[in-house]
Formats: sequence, structure tokens, C-alpha cells
Amino acid sequence: MRNRGAAIGIIALALAAAVGTLAHSSARSGRAAVPASPARGGSLEAQDEGLLTAQRMEALVEALSRGTFGAPGQQTTQPATGWVGSRLLSLNTDDWEPAVATDPKAPWVYLVTTRYGVLPPGCTSHCPSPFIALAISSDGGSRFGSQVPLCLCHGVKAQYDPVIEVVPDTGDVYAALLNGDRHNGFSTSFTKSIDHGRTWSAPVHVYGNVSWTDKPEIATSASGKDVYVSWNGPEGGDLYVGQSHDYGETWTQQKLSDSKRYYYAYDGRVLADGTVVFSESSLQYSGVKNVQGEVWHHAVISRDGGATWEDRVVAKVPVGENCVADGCKPDFYIGQTSVASDAPGHLVFGYEGPTTDVGPQRVYVTTSLDAGRTWSRGTPLSVAGEDATGPRLVAQGGTVRLWFMQTAGGDNANAWNVWYRSSSDGGRSWSAPVKISDAPAGAAGYVGPSGFAEVYGDYGEIGVTSAGKTFATWGEGFSYTGPGGTWFNVQR
Repeated sequence: MRNRGAAIGIIALALAAAVGTLAHSSARSGRAAVPASPARGGSLEAQDEGLLTAQRMEALVEALSRGTFGAPGQQTTQPATGWVGSRLLSLNTDDWEPAVATDPKAPWVYLVTTRYGVLPPGCTSHCPSPFIALAISSDGGSRFGSQVPLCLCHGVKAQYDPVIEVVPDTGDVYAALLNGDRHNGFSTSFTKSIDHGRTWSAPVHVYGNVSWTDKPEIATSASGKDVYVSWNGPEGGDLYVGQSHDYGETWTQQKLSDSKRYYYAYDGRVLADGTVVFSESSLQYSGVKNVQGEVWHHAVISRDGGATWEDRVVAKVPVGENCVADGCKPDFYIGQTSVASDAPGHLVFGYEGPTTDVGPQRVYVTTSLDAGRTWSRGTPLSVAGEDATGPRLVAQGGTVRLWFMQTAGGDNANAWNVWYRSSSDGGRSWSAPVKISDAPAGAAGYVGPSGFAEVYGDYGEIGVTSAGKTFATWGEGFSYTGPGGTWFNVQR
């Protein structure tokens, strides 16, 4: 009780400061309405994120005061077949949007998450809030060490959207994140570690003269010399790629779209022959978050080391169900993608979409035998009638592995689960689904008998350890506003 009271006091002080800074703005859904704006991005997006941070801290204080958050819950006693059992990264912190990188040649696993409500350890002033927390395992994900800031980045107001990769040939670790200013917007920065995450290089900007960036995704060649980061930029979500051919030291940028479609990068791969593939989606907005028309899923490909790029539309789908959770915007579930390669020239692409406008989404996979030039018809892998989102793909040793989130109990059900499937024949057939969010009811305040209350984060991720075991991480919470936590599970 003493620790919980101390945490409430610290968070309340931070909340007071945040609310004071943002007093000119009104609260979002579930508390008070934000006036609709015809524009997205830049300072407006920054103000919106700052306001959301204040709301999340308020929700965290309330949950701690009620005793519904931070108290030890029941441990997983009946894990999914073939899995260790899902675990919570941190019991007492509000963690959103995790990412993971696994070393293919050594048992290192690097897990990052966006952490709200507390100051970064070792930082007493001019600290980012939220900040990116890093946890490192040297035994394939069985145990993790202390959670430390990926970058203290003194003077930065907030950090978001962490992505992390291991360089296959060297074991070096590359990461990108948004360093944010609530008045001027966000900037994508690159940092790397050559000592298994103990120390990190000073962040380098990847965006050149672009005034604002969002939603970065990173991909690296096997040597680590060639690094690519895709993001959306200030001209209504236009697609950009930054690239470095000197191990992330210097960067150039290319703008790849000029339309009314707003792009989101979700995954990226550099293939053995140097081909670069990003999986993306594009939306058309009416106002700030309402989506109209169709959702397009894209493979953005370079076959010449980033000199030129192709934008291949893999699928076009109707707009999926709106998110109705507290604090959520309508577009939260829609437009997520992933890509993996399990053989030379062979790609597997995951996406989501409904059969009718604003209907429940299904998760699909499609394959390409010619390095993304043409694609097969999508094969559904989730259950019809349930809403599904967030396919995450990885391939290793000839096996393609996938997890996705799906509701339990029909349209807009207040319970979600994470399901895992795999394919050993290039995506033509798939194993039976296994529920890997296997924590029992009461494991956290937001976990009930049918699943967890809400998806917590725009992203989650999947990797394969050097022992060939799948590592999956995702976010669960009470609502979009939170609080919630980062969960993970590992194959036996």
C-alpha cells in the first residue's frame, strides 16, 4: 500500500504539470469533446498526443486509487499448448505499444515499450513523458533485466512509436523512435547499440528538412550497412523513406507519395538480395479520424538499394468497425499490415478488412512468388463474425509465423484475445489457431474470463529466437485511454 500511495503521488504531480501545460486544450472522447479539425499532423497531432498523455495519467491515478491496477494477479497456470504462458513485463507501470527484436545467432531478446506516468530512471529534470523503456534478455526471453530508458534524451517532451531490430550478421541493435515536442510535433531519430543494449549512440535525425514525422518503421540489411526507415510526413500523411548506407551515420530522404491518402508503415524487411519491402496501409480521412472510401494495403518495394521505389497495392478493402472504447478514435483497429519472406523471392503479406463497410474485420494473408510484383488472393485466417486486427508476421527456418487479435463473442464485444498460427508451406496451409493470451481472469484488472478488455497500442510484434522459438508481444488495457500493460509469451 505504501508503494502504491507513493506512485499515486508521483503520478499526480506529473498529471498536474501536464494539465497545466495543456489547459488551453479540451479533453478527448469519454471526458470532453475536441473540436473537429480539417488537418492532421504537425502541432495539432502533438497537442492531441499531449492531451492523451494527461488523460492516461489521470486514468492511471484513478485505477491505482481503486486498486484495479498494479495489484498482483493470478499467474498463468494453464499455458497454451507448446507455450510458456503469457507474462506481464511490468506490474506497476502503464505500458503501451511494445516492440521486440530477437538475435538470430545468439539468445538476446530486446523488448521496448512506451511507458506513461513515471519519470525515466536516472532522470530528474527535462525528462520525456512518456518515455521508451527497454528490457533485455540474454536467455531467449525467459528472464529480463531491469527496464531502463532507451534514450534519456533530456529536453525532449515525449517519446512514442519505438521500433527495434537486430542486425543479423553482427548482433548490433538498431532502433528508431519519435522524439516529441507538444508544440512543434515529432521527429524520427535513429540510435544503435554495439554492446547488446548496454549503451546507445546519440540519436541521429533521419528526416532531413521534413518538418514533422510519424509512425516510423525500420528495416536493415544483414550487414547493418544499409538501413531504411519509412514514416508519414506533414503533407497529409505522405509516404517518406529515409535511408542510410553507412550504418546509420548519415541519412537521405525521399518522398514517395503526393495524394490525399494518409500512409501508415507497419513492417519492413530487407531480403537477402537487397530488395527492401515495407508493408503499409493508406486511408482517406474526413475530418481528423473518420475514414471514408476504401482502405488500401501496400507493398512499398525498392530493388536497387533505395534509388527507386514501387508502390504495389496488394489489396483494397472496405472500412472496418469503429473503435468505441473510452478515448478511442474510429480508425484505431483498421489498416494494419505485416510482411515476411520465407524463401528467395517469396513473400507473405498479412492484412485485415471487412466484407461490408464498417463491418467486422478478418485477418488475411496473401503471397507473392515474384518478390512482390503480383499477389495471390487473400486467405482468411481469423473467424468470420468476430472483429480481428493487428496481424504480425515473421519467417525463419522455412516456417511463417503469425499472431493477430480477435474479439470473443461477436461485434464490439468487450473481450479480445491473441491467436497464433504457423505455416510450413509458404502460407498455403496453416496450423490450427492457438490462444496465446492465456492469462487467467484476474491476472490484471482488465483481464476477464473471455479475454482482455481492449487492445492497448497501435503496434505489437513477433520474433524468433536463436533457438527457433516464437516470441510474441502485445498490449492489453482497460480501454484506449488505459491504463494497461505490455504482455509477452514464448514457445517452449
